[in-house]
Amino acid sequence: MEKIVLGIFAHPDDAEILCAGTLALLKKAGWSVHIATMAPGDKGTAEYSREEISKIRKTEAAEAARLLDSGYHCLEFEDVYIMYDRESINRTTSLIRKIRPSIVFTHSPVDYMNDHETTSKIVQTACFSTGMKNLEITEIPYEPVPYLYYCDSMEAKNIFGQLIFTSMFADITNEISMKEEMLACHASQRNWLLIHHKMDEYILSMKRFGENRGKEINVSYAEGFRQHLGHGYPQDNVLKEILGDLLIVVAQELKQNLLRDH
Repeated sequence: MEKIVLGIFAHPDDAEILCAGTLALLKKAGWSVHIATMAPGDKGTAEYSREEISKIRKTEAAEAARLLDSGYHCLEFEDVYIMYDRESINRTTSLIRKIRPSIVFTHSPVDYMNDHETTSKIVQTACFSTGMKNLEITEIPYEPVPYLYYCDSMEAKNIFGQLIFTSMFADITNEISMKEEMLACHASQRNWLLIHHKMDEYILSMKRFGENRGKEINVSYAEGFRQHLGHGYPQDNVLKEILGDLLIVVAQELKQNLLRDH
């Protein structure tokens, strides 16, 4: 197995908010890390032009990725208009085939905005298409299908405010400083989030959510994940094999408790 992990998200700073701690754990375990975004974040501003903010945010994303010795890739789609279509699937599959990751992280299939949900669906199809010879792209196909993990949705809830169950938690207590440093690279987002989301101190918000997830497994900070286990995808949990005790699989623990009680 190639020890390469790729996070594909909609916008710059999504990876830092959702899974940077786990990426740091994988880096320490000897894995090569790559971070990609579908769009450059060209709508995430209340002060710059599209061209200006795109350049700023891609620079910020590259700076954050460098903290993990990671490569940053932008597929150059447009914020708000990320579509599930031929071009997006081909371009995303091409990227995956170039990097050849064994593990892929992406957005929750259910989230607060369509860019995230559409990216999740595109990445699912692109992972499944890595070995398809007749896909009309030039990159050489490879097998097997990568392991695919969905990160938490924002605030771990759906658009109706209902909490979304997470099946596994990564203990990122020792990596919270790296996660914070990576997110701090995205300085352009503070004013935007304050104006559009009415949310200041976006780093503290990230840490509060990490604390809340951590409380669920009795650690200081955690990140939540679910594994895609559809037909054709790997069925074993490679993340558990790599991270060991730092990954708590809740469904497995609940099953063990039920067996013990009976």
